[in-house]
Amino acid sequence: MQSYDVVIAGGGMVGLALACGLHGCGLRIAVIEKQAPDTRFDPQAPFAVRVSAINSASERLLGRLGVWQDILAKRAAPYQGMEVWDNDSFGRIAFSAAEAHCEHLGHIIENDVIRNALWERVQTLSDVTLLTGTQIRQVVWGENDAFITLENDDMLTTRLVAGADGANSWLRQHADIPVSFWDYEHHALVATIRTELPHENVARQVFHGDGILAFLPLPDAHHCSIVWSLPGLTAQHCLDLDEAAFNHKLAAAFDLRLGLCEVVSERRAIPLTGRYARQFAAPRLALLGDAAHTIHPLAGQGVNLGFMDVAELIGEIRRLTAEGKDIGNYFWLRRFERRRKQSAAMMLAGMQGFRELFDGNNPVKKLVRDVGLVLADTLPGVKPALLRHARGLSDMPDWLREPKTASAEKI
Repeated sequence: MQSYDVVIAGGGMVGLALACGLHGCGLRIAVIEKQAPDTRFDPQAPFAVRVSAINSASERLLGRLGVWQDILAKRAAPYQGMEVWDNDSFGRIAFSAAEAHCEHLGHIIENDVIRNALWERVQTLSDVTLLTGTQIRQVVWGENDAFITLENDDMLTTRLVAGADGANSWLRQHADIPVSFWDYEHHALVATIRTELPHENVARQVFHGDGILAFLPLPDAHHCSIVWSLPGLTAQHCLDLDEAAFNHKLAAAFDLRLGLCEVVSERRAIPLTGRYARQFAAPRLALLGDAAHTIHPLAGQGVNLGFMDVAELIGEIRRLTAEGKDIGNYFWLRRFERRRKQSAAMMLAGMQGFRELFDGNNPVKKLVRDVGLVLADTLPGVKPALLRHARGLSDMPDWLREPKTASAEKI
């Protein structure tokens, strides 16, 4: 039987980030992942359809984990501006990096690029063990340890299990943690698009009666990743259209802001469901990322919320270890739980209210949201606060706010 201090279930972006962040603090760490990724990178390969908008807080975390430069060396698209508008109306708001006195507002990065950079980093860490080709079959929660049996019949003990095993988390269910969920009754249609006009490193989003369409700039000036939130039947109709008909429908929905559009990848529709676990921690267990919460993609904050879960748990585990306390004791994990539940709840509530406001073409609702966009764009102090929130600067744990010093080189 192998013994570890922390066992991380899930080798996606969130789980691997936690493993990297715990390196060097004297703990034995294991990551359990059924399918090891293919980390070979071809710069000429087509862009993947699944991308993330990485904000400034997540960029800082990835920098501390030692993978940010590797990500930039592969493929990443910084964006210096954001534009949001209401279709067929006067409501509009725009943000720029120049106004915020920074070089960029964030980066659009393929999920595979982020995960592969983290995977390659983890493989170099002597205190992290990758257990691939298997997954958890059973967990028995003990007073001082959790006892894990894998599908290959290997057995492990650990002081803390970190659940980063996705929206349908097996660990969350096995620990009998209830989850509140609601169907957004929308699907996210994702694809890569070639545009007639250059995107000029600006992320754009338009609201129309039955959906939300975002064009996210990719490293090539004429390529964008789209995320189109649509009712299920409408999304399926868009999938069924031939390419020419889809291209025309897409360009019209986007007000021809970037001219004619041409889909250059597969089209994929992903059901959208909001989830919020009643607990983010339990004895010997901490939940992170989609295992704890999922939100509507309209603000692009899903993976950023997950990365801040990671940052908070890294800080707590390092603090508890330095103080000689039991890292898996629920009494000590509750501080992590309180902070992350509050951040997730605020984000979920904000996104739900925002979505309801921009849903439909009721004239009164449309007037309210358009006036709101104009006021937010013009009233002093409003845009800087919104931008600070979008960049994640108000959601970072204390250790991540501090300037990087020699003592932080391991993180």
